[in-house]
Amino acid sequence: MRSILTALLAGLLFGSGLVISGMTNPENILAFLDVTGNWNPALALVMASAIIVTLPAFTWVRRRQRNLVGDPVSLSNRRPLDKNLIFGAILFGVGWGLSGLCPAPSLIAGLGGNAHILIFVITMTIGLWFSSRFKNS
Repeated sequence: MRSILTALLAGLLFGSGLVISGMTNPENILAFLDVTGNWNPALALVMASAIIVTLPAFTWVRRRQRNLVGDPVSLSNRRPLDKNLIFGAILFGVGWGLSGLCPAPSLIAGLGGNAHILIFVITMTIGLWFSSRFKNS
């Protein structure tokens, strides 16, 4: 139960950060990606802030090999690049660039009832379902 509550708290904290920083607004993401037009560096600042906050905690967990609640953690970064990872990264990048949405912010923004974002969440869910079907076959 403690792990579930910790995960819930972490998710709420992450979601709150996305909302406060404006990263649930697709226009902010698209403005960041528009480097030849009206470029908005807000996303870069959010990412840099996240790294500054996360790096000490990540280092602490890597040394202890346990998370804050004491569960074992494996942080191996020795996984090889494969076609699934490369294809997934390309697909994610194209979708992100076209819509200005990625999975977590879209779930949060979808709570606002915006039809375009809800369509994105539904199609993302369908895509995830198809992905899992092809991966297991």
